Amino acid sequence: MEKGSRKFTVLVVLGILLLGGMVGSLVGELIKMSIPDGVVKEVFLRSVDIRIGPGVVDLLMFSITFGLTLKFNFIGIIGLIIAYYLLRFWR
Repeated sequence: MEKGSRKFTVLVVLGILLLGGMVGSLVGELIKMSIPDGVVKEVFLRSVDIRIGPGVVDLLMFSITFGLTLKFNFIGIIGLIIAYYLLRFWR
């Protein structure tokens, strides 16, 4: 297969980038539990929450609540950048 013949759809790219961010955030949370309190912990592991919702659909018999929260920290952003680099490498 030639180098330029592999194409990724937009959903695959977004999925891989989201996965990279999630893995990075997970690693960040694991690091957060293992290092002592201090400046390094505050700077590198401060998180930002991005929230959508909650949206409620009330259908008399039952109601459905939708919501989404993305929680990123600095290590999660690094995971996102690594996923982007790997995507460029595999193209």
